[in-house]
Amino acid sequence: MKISRQNKILDLINRYDIETQEELAEWLMKEGYNVTQATVSRDIRELKLTKVAVDGGRQKYISIHKTEPGMSEKYTRVLREGFVSMDMAQNILVIKTVSGMAMAVAAALDALHLENVVGCIAGDDTIMCAIRTAEDTVKVMDKLNKILKNAE
Repeated sequence: MKISRQNKILDLINRYDIETQEELAEWLMKEGYNVTQATVSRDIRELKLTKVAVDGGRQKYISIHKTEPGMSEKYTRVLREGFVSMDMAQNILVIKTVSGMAMAVAAALDALHLENVVGCIAGDDTIMCAIRTAEDTVKVMDKLNKILKNAE
């Protein structure tokens, strides 16, 4: 739940100019997360969020952390070094890896706890992930591309 909530926080601060912890808590509640101000405060600290000035003398939260919550440097490195390509067929995401790396990359994917990923099966150089819908598959691909881009 914590990783899901922290992913939602990153999503919200990227979409909206959120200025206070209370405002962030309200957005999280609208999204179905029952949170307290103390929980939001801990999440902000763990995510290493900071505030920057925006127009009109206001401030907003931004992330200065390059990797996603729950992702250690080890998993980021495994994803970056093992990843070759990815493609989709409806709600199936197929990820090609360096030979012998599929299991390690699949373990790194599991550590992400991505929403709407039902499960992944890994062979020697191929991973097949079942995603809830084709639309969700596109979102998962975007998220993985963002992680891979930030890992460079």
